Amino acid sequence: MTAVFQASLLGADEIVGSAIRRTRLDHGAWIDVGPGWLAGADELFSRLSEVVPWHAERRRMYDKVVDVPRLLAYYDEGEPLPDPALDDALRALNDRYGQELGEPFRTAGLCFYRDGRDSVAWHGDTLGRGGTEDTMVAIISVGAPRPLLLRPRGGGASIRHDLGHGDLIVMGGSCQRTWEHAIPKTSRPTGPRISIQFRPRGVR
Repeated sequence: MTAVFQASLLGADEIVGSAIRRTRLDHGAWIDVGPGWLAGADELFSRLSEVVPWHAERRRMYDKVVDVPRLLAYYDEGEPLPDPALDDALRALNDRYGQELGEPFRTAGLCFYRDGRDSVAWHGDTLGRGGTEDTMVAIISVGAPRPLLLRPRGGGASIRHDLGHGDLIVMGGSCQRTWEHAIPKTSRPTGPRISIQFRPRGVR
């Protein structure tokens, strides 16, 4: 798959470990944000866009079946990840969060947002244990920045983070149960973005 993407000036693949700032939200939720956490992110975007076996899905929404507005890939625990940089990122995340989480991140889900028409609606990762237990979901964004919005479940003022070029966001505590997040559609010209979501066992 060929994607048109304007690269930024970043170094070779490595974990930068830039300053990560935690924001406490309501209801026991929190988010950590690390701008430019992964160096070499633009090169990683190019590799992932080509080597990942992206696929489209269709899902039932109310009374009809619709196309999922993004391409997807999923790597269960034990499956080899598609790039060594993701192995490095997974190790670094487990080194930083493993003790606080009480378990390692084990799976990786990837989403390819090809342009502003691709999106994900308001949701929490509540399939499995995320619907009943505190957990963490770590997301690395590569490619062009797109806004990730968060709001309290049931509605309320939203928080916006524009994520791309190796930015990291970790949603922890009760965030999946008590808050929702979304990538909205946009009519503005925007380049493609890939998000890599690391999750513990039993969280989707």
